[in-house]
Amino acid sequence: MQSTDLGNKESGKIWHRKPSPATRDGIIVNIIHNTSDYHPKVLRFLNVAFDGTGDCLIAGDHQGNIYVFDLYGNRFNLVQRTAQACTALAFNLRRKSEFLVALADYSIKCFDTVTKELVSWMRGHESSVFSISVHASGKYAITTSSDTAQLWDLDTFQRKRKLNIRQSVGIQKVFFLPLSNTILSCFKDNSIFAWECDTLFCKYQLPAPPESSSILYKVFAVTRDGRILAAGGKSNHLHLWCLEARQLFRIIQMPTKVRAIRHLEFLPDSFDAGSNQVLGVLSQDGIMRFINIQTCKLLFEIGSLDEGISSSVISPHGRYIASIMENGSLNIYSVQALTQEINKPPLPLVKVIEDLPKKKLSSSDLKMKVTSGRVQQPAKPRGSKTQTRILKQDLTGDFESKKNELPDGLNKKRLQILLKGYGEYPTKYRMFIWRSLLQLPENHTAFSSLIDKGTHVTFLNLQKKYPIKSRKLLRVLQRTLSALAHWSVIFSDTPYLPLLAFPFVKLFQNNQLICFEVIATLIINWCQHWFEYFPNPPINILSMIENVLAFHDKELLQHFIDHDITSQLYAWPLLETVFSEVLTREEWLKLFDNIFSNHPSFLLMTVVAYNICSRVPLLNCNLKDDFEFFFHHRNNLDINVVIRQVYHLMETTPTDIHPDSMLNVFVALTKGQYPVFNQYPKFIVDYQTQERERIRNDELDYLRERQTVEDMQAEVDQQRVEDEAWYQKQELLRKAEETRREMLLQEEEKIIQQRQRLAAVKRELQVKEMHLQDAARRRFLKLQQDQQEMELRRLDDEIGRKNLTENQAAVAKEMRADADAYRRKVDLEEHMFHKLIEAGETQSQKTQKVIKENLAKAEQACLNTDWQIQSLHKQKCDDLQRNKCYQEVAKLLRENRRKEIEILNAMVEQEAKKWKEAEGKEFCLRSAKKASALSDASRKWFLKQEINAAVEHAENPCHKEEPRFQNEQEDSSCLPRTSHLNDSSEMHPSTQISLNRRAVEWDTTEQNLIQKVRNLRQRLTAQARHRCQTPHLLAA
Repeated sequence: MQSTDLGNKESGKIWHRKPSPATRDGIIVNIIHNTSDYHPKVLRFLNVAFDGTGDCLIAGDHQGNIYVFDLYGNRFNLVQRTAQACTALAFNLRRKSEFLVALADYSIKCFDTVTKELVSWMRGHESSVFSISVHASGKYAITTSSDTAQLWDLDTFQRKRKLNIRQSVGIQKVFFLPLSNTILSCFKDNSIFAWECDTLFCKYQLPAPPESSSILYKVFAVTRDGRILAAGGKSNHLHLWCLEARQLFRIIQMPTKVRAIRHLEFLPDSFDAGSNQVLGVLSQDGIMRFINIQTCKLLFEIGSLDEGISSSVISPHGRYIASIMENGSLNIYSVQALTQEINKPPLPLVKVIEDLPKKKLSSSDLKMKVTSGRVQQPAKPRGSKTQTRILKQDLTGDFESKKNELPDGLNKKRLQILLKGYGEYPTKYRMFIWRSLLQLPENHTAFSSLIDKGTHVTFLNLQKKYPIKSRKLLRVLQRTLSALAHWSVIFSDTPYLPLLAFPFVKLFQNNQLICFEVIATLIINWCQHWFEYFPNPPINILSMIENVLAFHDKELLQHFIDHDITSQLYAWPLLETVFSEVLTREEWLKLFDNIFSNHPSFLLMTVVAYNICSRVPLLNCNLKDDFEFFFHHRNNLDINVVIRQVYHLMETTPTDIHPDSMLNVFVALTKGQYPVFNQYPKFIVDYQTQERERIRNDELDYLRERQTVEDMQAEVDQQRVEDEAWYQKQELLRKAEETRREMLLQEEEKIIQQRQRLAAVKRELQVKEMHLQDAARRRFLKLQQDQQEMELRRLDDEIGRKNLTENQAAVAKEMRADADAYRRKVDLEEHMFHKLIEAGETQSQKTQKVIKENLAKAEQACLNTDWQIQSLHKQKCDDLQRNKCYQEVAKLLRENRRKEIEILNAMVEQEAKKWKEAEGKEFCLRSAKKASALSDASRKWFLKQEINAAVEHAENPCHKEEPRFQNEQEDSSCLPRTSHLNDSSEMHPSTQISLNRRAVEWDTTEQNLIQKVRNLRQRLTAQARHRCQTPHLLAA
């Protein structure tokens, strides 16, 4: 067992000598990763994954170092350092150089192994991702964590769907079924659902397992054809489900030492068509046991109790097993070495009983052949000759038996019998039988040396002549042809070699060593004498075919001759393509089952048989193009009939023209090194090589000269282009300068316009600012004016109150003066009247005095009451008038915008009316004063007359009274108004006083009203003038 320490190396070889895994453990190489820092430690590998070819794998350790191991090229490379542990890997994407890695921070990243760059970064999980499943097309991927599963589109790296579940039901695994469009989701409650990938429609659900063997599923595995699902858990039972029938069809019980199953994986086989029969079961003891699910037999196991396995992955083609050990190292196992004992062929059915070493034969010494299903009776000898013949037959049989023995325990005769019985070998074992029939040596070292020489110059541009769609197939074909060209020079000049090798390359594209050795064996044995007439077709071989055809079908040959069709047209196309153009894959495999099992002449006989079996359509062909088309395209021909015809030709062809007499028997390739192939005209090849070399040198010289001329022409063209570019650049600069000038002018115009607009905006702003300032100033002035008006109104009110108080005081003083005058006058009159009374009525003086005093008191009480009534009436009138004025002012203020003119007119009319009223009242006052004066004068005159009369009466008591009465009448007739007033005053002395008081009150009220009207008029005029000056402020 070889061991490789990666250390601090970023690349290197995986093994330094050819690995030879032992059958016991099958380990190819053990890979460890130790650091050589100050404190050395072992970096443990955590995950591993194979690519689609199975020859490369990636592995990641707990520090985030990801390595790519190329098992075919024996190289490893460090492709990424993620600086955190990886929890899952996937390497089978559609872009072969990309891989997915799930990291400890719950993210998934995609890297490229070639450029070593980050391709994409996907986030969305909230817990560790433990599984990545990639669709067979490589377009989609499913990442699974304990709480969710997410479907990603690997073309856009966008999340398409997300599977959310309840916390009580966890996810065990979600993955794609191989080679299908179905997603299988397995949960911790043993429920398993199948979903359609595109629509996520639930296709079906598997039923619950039986209660007798109910286990909690932990691990799952599916066969390559997607028909069988294996499930296991913490038990030694395995459940096998048939996904087509959707039922549990088998329960396998593992050995008792298996208590729990940690991992399951099917072992692929190239010959089982995806119906894998071998299942790898990793148990808790670290041993992975491989069992056959049909026979339930333990085939082999890897790992041990001392070196247990932590996890394991099997390559897609089933050749390698990569296991991460419990100590953190990585083991690569060879499945071929592990199954070497299992794949041994069964013991032969025919047993030979040899004679005892005695001279005489008895009945017990007879030879018997023991076969299955039929017992042959021993033949009784009839004499010594017969016995001698039997002995000779024994020797010949022994020699032929040794001659027919093949590697791996097979026998050529028995294989031929099996082939004649079934017409072909089993598909499952065909490649194994071919390798045994051809006795391939598998010279890894020699083949590696040929491959290491690189691609041959002849096949560098192979894709131009043979445009193959598959790049892998083209690369394998190029390597195989290059190895053949390095093995022998003739193959670098053989034009039909790609046609000859292509079917084998397509068949063995996953194993290039076997492909090379099969083609080399075919060339050495079945292509004998093909290169003797190089570069022409093998005329000798074609002549053999023509001779056999002439013997068996002269009519067909004569038809070819009549239409100038040579063997280069009806035989050589079939040989140089080894029938790959005219047969399907199954027919071609069946044909080469027979070719490899017979003498090399069988191939030439097949050409003759193909022509004979196709004689009817060939005889109907008359044009050369029809013949060419026929031998280069598939035809409606039964290959079984052709093979029977070949065997018939092999048996019935005479010895003198039979090809086996001119061809050597089968010779296998030698072990270790490949034989030298020089069966060709060396001088021609050398001459062609020399000529080719000369032509190549001439071509190189020509190319060199042409390159020089082209360089000169390129320099001239470049100079011309540079000149043109310079001129164009100058022209562009000129145009750009003009454009720039125009742009500058436009920009200047725009700037000017912007400045103008800015100036206009500034002006507008200034005007607005002035208006705002003016409005603010006017508002402030109005506020001040309102405050001043309020102050003036307050002062007016105070002045009015003072004037009212002064007027009241003046009126009261005047009234007191009038009252005093009136009292004096009344006193005087009373005094005069008293004197008159005293003079007239002395006896009733006291009574009159009392009456007068009472009358005076009543008059005084009446005066006081009138004064109070008048004062109250005046206050009430003032209040009513003030309220009325206030209401009128408020009404005028509210309606000043609409009724300014009406208010002014009303004020003018009110003013005129008030003046008229004032004039009328003044006239009434003057009239009242005149009347009062006349009344006073009349009373004075009357009193004087009475006093004079009283005096005269006192002096002359007996004088006549009539003349006085006449004089009185005359005086009264002379002063009718005065006497009337005097009578009035004599009859009602209090009426004159009340009239005087009312006149004074009317004058005072009139003056107050006139003053208020004047003030109101002045205020309204000022407000109207102010509104006319600032209409916009009033509107605001």
